[in-house]
Amino acid sequence: MNAPQPPQEDRSTFLRTVRTVAWGFLGLRKRSGHDNDMAQVRPAHVIVAGLLGGLVFVLLLVLAVSLVAP
Repeated sequence: MNAPQPPQEDRSTFLRTVRTVAWGFLGLRKRSGHDNDMAQVRPAHVIVAGLLGGLVFVLLLVLAVSLVAP
């Protein structure tokens, strides 16, 4: 049997949130795009995406330092 999956809308909302948070990390976001996205994302998704984005950023920094340092 197939496992129950969340509705497609929840996935697209989370992916939209990840995209919004990624643009926020870069700091390259138009005000109109930000306003449109913030009206459609959920606060819990923003928190999770922000934590994941921060974790990925820190891991990339650790990897870069470990490759450069002997």
